[in-house]
Amino acid sequence: QVQLVESGGDLVLPGGSRTLSCAGAGSTLNENPIGWCRKGPGKEREAVSCITSSTRGILYLESVKGRFTASRDDANNMIALQMNDLKPDAPAIYYCATKRASGVCSSSSRWYTYWGQGTQVTVSS
Repeated sequence: QVQLVESGGDLVLPGGSRTLSCAGAGSTLNENPIGWCRKGPGKEREAVSCITSSTRGILYLESVKGRFTASRDDANNMIALQMNDLKPDAPAIYYCATKRASGVCSSSSRWYTYWGQGTQVTVSS
């Protein structure tokens, strides 16, 4: 059973930065793509990034390109999302997600099978 645990969510000032982490438990994530998705109140869940196994490729939501960076540390079974220049917006819960599909990614949040519990990020002054 794949278990994902996110951490790092917090209240951040507009223009600030924050790094989210996702730790895998129960199984190795090395062969899996890992996605970050977010959902705000009253909004559809959207995929923010997806990083393939071995970091062959990374997909980003258009609105976060150049500001967010996804990375993976397979030795420690962890994935990070570095978020810079955060925009003021409604609070959103960020989830990491995965499925058993080596070497590929998707820009759809519906593609994933396993999900973490989420961590909330609020960008506000």
